[in-house]
Amino acid sequence: MLKRGIFKTLFQSVDTLVTGRGKIDEELFDTFEESLLAADISYATTEKILEDLRDAVRDERLSTADDVKVKLRKVLIDALGEPGDTRMNYAASGPSLILMVGVNGVGKTTSLGKLAYKLGREGKKVLLAAGDTFRAAAADQLGIWAERAGAEFVRQQEHADPAAVVFDAISVAKARNCDVILVDTAGRLHTKQNLMEELKKIGRICERELGRKPDEVLLALDATTGQNALSQAKEFTVAVGVTGLVLAKLDGTARGGIVLTLRQELGVPVKLVGVGEGPGDLLPFDPEVFIDAMLDG
Repeated sequence: MLKRGIFKTLFQSVDTLVTGRGKIDEELFDTFEESLLAADISYATTEKILEDLRDAVRDERLSTADDVKVKLRKVLIDALGEPGDTRMNYAASGPSLILMVGVNGVGKTTSLGKLAYKLGREGKKVLLAAGDTFRAAAADQLGIWAERAGAEFVRQQEHADPAAVVFDAISVAKARNCDVILVDTAGRLHTKQNLMEELKKIGRICERELGRKPDEVLLALDATTGQNALSQAKEFTVAVGVTGLVLAKLDGTARGGIVLTLRQELGVPVKLVGVGEGPGDLLPFDPEVFIDAMLDG
């Protein structure tokens, strides 16, 4: 569960804003707008949230501040999508394959290692594949996580074809009856076109060897970068069909409102959140817990 108050700059004075006014007027909505924007929620998403709230006040004849608070909570939760959206997808049979993508420095490799640890503790046999062959340090780091998580590990020499690593990983996973293959990838923005082509090739290998696309293409984003995360997410979503987001570094320094912006503007759900440095600090994303943490911040 997320720690209460983890989003310390979000709605710190929500009780004062709502119950202290004693009336529902446009000035109250202006105050909400300021709080939403300060929370790193985009202008477009903020306007959509406030429009839904205004409609509810009018259509449902809300007359008390408590009514508005309850409705605001529901509007924010609804903005994060359907409840089932946040669940991870796994194959019905054979090894599932989860691809982790994202630019360098966002916590991609660490998040994948934490996911291996989480799945291992759930009783799944996991294989980690070092698909970032352009940074030996990334493969070394993933190898350390494999030991920590008790996972199988596949890597090749530096600058090898990442798709070849995935091919080997699928073969090993089948031979050793692994439940889940977790694939790390490179994230070199300065050769963006090559990177995207590599990711597409990995997708083709997966389809050929498993008979389907990756079960998840997770995009790792640094929650502390705010709106910069949105531009990264748009590029990867178009190029490789991202199915879910992993927000790394979602600790007390992150404003967190970018989560609503990403969901509204991309239509891609957040599936996992990193809330600390420990191996167990990667959690399933729960919209209700997240919004409650925002409101209690």
